[in-house]
Amino acid sequence: MPLFGELFVSEILKMPVLDPRGEEIGRLKDIAVIKGKPLPHVSALIIDKKKSLYCLEWDDVAIFNKRIISAKKHAQILNPYEPISDDLLIVRDIFDKQIVDVNGAKVVRVNDVKLEGLNSVACLIAVDVGMRGILRRLGMERDGENLARLFGKSITHNLIGWSYIQPLEPKLTSISLTVPRQVISQIHPADIAEIVSKVSPREGVAFFEGLEPNQAAEALHELEPDKQAAIIDRMDKERASEIIERMPPDEAADIISDLPDEKVQEILGLIEQKEAEYINKLLGHEEDTAGGLMINEFIAYPSGITVKDATERLRKDAALIDDVYYIYLTDVEGRLEGALSLRELLISPPDARLSDVTEEKLKTVTPETDEKVVAGIISKYNLLALPVVDKNNVLLGIVTVDDVVDLLLPPASRKKRRKV
Repeated sequence: MPLFGELFVSEILKMPVLDPRGEEIGRLKDIAVIKGKPLPHVSALIIDKKKSLYCLEWDDVAIFNKRIISAKKHAQILNPYEPISDDLLIVRDIFDKQIVDVNGAKVVRVNDVKLEGLNSVACLIAVDVGMRGILRRLGMERDGENLARLFGKSITHNLIGWSYIQPLEPKLTSISLTVPRQVISQIHPADIAEIVSKVSPREGVAFFEGLEPNQAAEALHELEPDKQAAIIDRMDKERASEIIERMPPDEAADIISDLPDEKVQEILGLIEQKEAEYINKLLGHEEDTAGGLMINEFIAYPSGITVKDATERLRKDAALIDDVYYIYLTDVEGRLEGALSLRELLISPPDARLSDVTEEKLKTVTPETDEKVVAGIISKYNLLALPVVDKNNVLLGIVTVDDVVDLLLPPASRKKRRKV
């Protein structure tokens, strides 16, 4: 077996490769690997001799360890090597590439690769993403250990097993940790956004492809506006529409407004017609108005039904809406007649009609109302939501207290929406 024990690739780079007579063939430039079970393994050594590259197949390697690398062949019968993109080379394709560390919700960099002998092959067993890997690459690992020891410290090993790694892109311009879907589902959307913000839009798209649509929608909202648009724009229209459809209409409108018109029409054409129509309406409002802030998800019942009937209906309807603060009362034309809080609903007699227990003196705004006025009303009257009505008092939507908090303390995802 040509590999004895284990080693790091940086420890053997530029080492001389000897022929059967002990004469130098050249120096180790890179290592080619191929897929294997259970782990990828070395398929060939790439040797540099006078700026020309040669390929030494693994079967022709006689000794391979930290001290000696030797071949069964002589230099004159080695095959010249021409780099091609389909090959996977450790130094070219893995060193310094990014890894998504889902446990720490961060992006780290591959500093070194660990090899270990298994049967008759050299397997890739781990990548080093820690300070040791950097020092080893610089040839300063021992000096670093001695310095740390002077201060009573130690340099820990930070290895990630290769079994937890998969390509994030086909040609390995970046790689990502492989984790079960149930583990990914437990990552907070803000942490996912933090990970995606550290990689390119192309890599971000690849990462989003592995997310469940609802989780992808929540994570997308946490990204910077330019990152949101770049990711959605690079996705195929079916996947993009699947994610957009799972977002609140106001958030969806914010993202869609930054996309090319052709992409906008493709996405809107694939999502539910009612949802698409409402997003289009939001795109017609200035963002710094009540119309730009409002959502169309609210509970509205006829004023003549009883508290008991309203409670039974609410149990079913509330499952379809994320935030329920009030029950609004409307007539057959959709005109707003009053509202009552969930607390008022619970303490009211079951046989009482909603019109008898509702608050009729409501504060309302129109779609054109400035966002600062909206925030002032919600703050002054301690409201959880503020109805938005048209000139005929028809209920169009509500602005929630969450939107006001976003307004006062803007998250990274808030932006100015262009009017279309």
